[in-house]
Amino acid sequence: MLWVDKHRPKTLDKVIVHEQVAQNLKKFVAEQDCPHLLFYGPPGSGKKTLIMALIKQMFGAGVEKVKMENKTWKIDTGTRTFDLELAMLSSSHHVEMNPSDAGFQDRYVVQEVIKEMAKSRPIDAKGKRAFKVLVLNEVDKLSREAQHSLRRTMEKYSASCRLILCCNSSSKVTEAVRSRCLNVRVNAPTEDQIVQVLEFIGKKENLQLPFGFAARIAAQSNRNLRRAILFFETCKVQQYPFSANQVAPPLDWEQYVSEIATEILSEQSPKRLYSVRQKFYELLVNCIPPESILKVTQCFCCCFTFISR
Repeated sequence: MLWVDKHRPKTLDKVIVHEQVAQNLKKFVAEQDCPHLLFYGPPGSGKKTLIMALIKQMFGAGVEKVKMENKTWKIDTGTRTFDLELAMLSSSHHVEMNPSDAGFQDRYVVQEVIKEMAKSRPIDAKGKRAFKVLVLNEVDKLSREAQHSLRRTMEKYSASCRLILCCNSSSKVTEAVRSRCLNVRVNAPTEDQIVQVLEFIGKKENLQLPFGFAARIAAQSNRNLRRAILFFETCKVQQYPFSANQVAPPLDWEQYVSEIATEILSEQSPKRLYSVRQKFYELLVNCIPPESILKVTQCFCCCFTFISR
């Protein structure tokens, strides 16, 4: 198991980063109810960790008994009928999915799939919470039509389900959806907080960290906690005991983007454009987010231009 999963806080009490947010979420556990929630913040800030810790604290250990399945629904649009298959992670208390995986058919996911699950009340032996939690990832990538359908679903089935929405940018979520949720901003952790987490993991793994080692990884991670932990584990695999000047190797795709940026600056021609386009396609095929590709490419181009002056 990767360290990023092995050392993920399981409850709100064990959260190291965003302690104040965790304390506020604990109030919903005490009240045995919660509104619809919208967690937003940059990648690697800890949104999913807070969401899963909240769900576990609300429903108990049963949340960890999950199963992964590809479920197929029959969608009837009135003019045609087709099968829609979507991967989902579920327990007896919650369901997690990514509606945007359905592409232009995402509105049918919201209209039919979510409605079907929202209609079924969970079996709660203790009778404390008569609702099910639906965790929807990347809601900022949903189409306008899907978000409008989501708004209607939130209103109609609020008695039997609570929606927890997760996204990177709240500005891409319609005002109608945002206004029906309690918005939870999850900021990127500071470098000091990342150092604190890395030292905690090092202690759990019985590792000796040289002075300044965790700080270098934190600086290299660009305030992305997930990336910092992955860098830390990579360094452990490559060389341990750690050396005083050891640094984490760059990600393969970032190294590839660096080569693309070099090609862009070395020659601007139709031939080079065609070559670069093929490499961008390779990155997309390997599931690298287009936003990340463009952002890193722009960063490398700016850096190389500045250095060459």
